[in-house]
Amino acid sequence: MAVSASNFYQDFDMTWGDGRAKILNNGELLTLGLDKASGSGFQSKNEYLFGKIDMQLKLVPGNSAGTVTAYYLSSKGSTWDEIDFEFLGNLSGDPYTLHTNVFSQGKGNREQQFHLWFDPTADFHTYSILWNPQRIVFSVDGTPIREFKNAESKGVPFPKNQPMRIYSSLWNADDWATRGGLVKTDWTQAPFTASYRNFNANVCVWSSGASSCGSSSSSSTSSTGNPWLSEELDSTKQDRLKWVQSNYMIYNYCTDEKRFPQGFPQECNMS
Repeated sequence: MAVSASNFYQDFDMTWGDGRAKILNNGELLTLGLDKASGSGFQSKNEYLFGKIDMQLKLVPGNSAGTVTAYYLSSKGSTWDEIDFEFLGNLSGDPYTLHTNVFSQGKGNREQQFHLWFDPTADFHTYSILWNPQRIVFSVDGTPIREFKNAESKGVPFPKNQPMRIYSSLWNADDWATRGGLVKTDWTQAPFTASYRNFNANVCVWSSGASSCGSSSSSSTSSTGNPWLSEELDSTKQDRLKWVQSNYMIYNYCTDEKRFPQGFPQECNMS
């Protein structure tokens, strides 16, 4: 029997949490746990340099105030690159906050935050990252919510030279996560659990200093079975992106004048 692409034993290592991270159902389900003593986390066995990555998550239900479920790509070192999904917990009945960020060469501060148009604790939903040399696209159930384009021509570093691993963790961040830290974690609700399934990745695996896709600078890569390496948003997806940003975005660093009194970062001035 072939090993499925979503077998967590094959693709991931539990990295911390003293058994609070568990792989279940013959590798088809992964759960992270958080209690007062510790959270937990996992990471991918492989490093990637570009990819189209899907993961289905079901977030901590009920009163999840103070908790953060983080799912992201990151490289190592002081000038690291990172592509972030973070899910900030809520009081029962309030919406989760989906927090996104992009770091390039150690510089982040590019937050966009959203509320979702569904309850992310009631069922699994697909959270996707498209990362190719031209753009990064965050999507939820196939709907793009954010696009970060390569603006190197304007002097903005873009994550394209450092291979990254997938990381995920469930941890206590009640000093800032819910209403800026006003609402603390209710440990009587513990243990908190986030669940993962159906990992699927079309990726360039980085190993021994080389990419499984060949030279990432080659323009022929898209014709060698990796069309996602040159994928962009068509007009339908651009319309969906605008719909999400008009209706569900609750914070955008590119409109925060108090934060950037000297003018917005260069990438904010792109059409």
